[in-house]
Amino acid sequence: MAEHTKSSITIEAAPADVMGVIADFNRYPEWTGEVKEAEILSADDRGRAEQVRLLLDAGAIKDDHTLAYRWVGDSEVHWSLVKSQMLRTLDGSYAVAPLDGGARTEVTYQLTVDVKIPMLGMIKRKAEKVIIDRALAGLKKRVESGPPAGASDSPPDKS
Repeated sequence: MAEHTKSSITIEAAPADVMGVIADFNRYPEWTGEVKEAEILSADDRGRAEQVRLLLDAGAIKDDHTLAYRWVGDSEVHWSLVKSQMLRTLDGSYAVAPLDGGARTEVTYQLTVDVKIPMLGMIKRKAEKVIIDRALAGLKKRVESGPPAGASDSPPDKS
């Protein structure tokens, strides 16, 4: 079994709010530094993405890839690589768990990456750690800053 990298962060928001940001792929380019474009190719009967095409620019790794998503209730999402130019494997998951009665959320991100070019395991795990840390920091900042301006599902802030 391939090795994976895992990390967690606490976000000052309810789990549903965190999963709402995670599930909003169209807005990924606004808060993730590496995702330049996101296109939902198919969705399930609840409107949750099943396949998403992502255009990634992470410095040394520039890739156009498609991921398949599997939702586990309202607390987990898993993904796996469907096709890619540079990657052999991109498997991951987000899991959210309520803290303090649901006022805060612990988010755990797990990731396994394998590129088509040879790379030392130690370097690959460091790259996974950087990806995870950036993603969790971006997610925390996005969720805690509130809904984006012009979001259709929330009233405008009148403060």
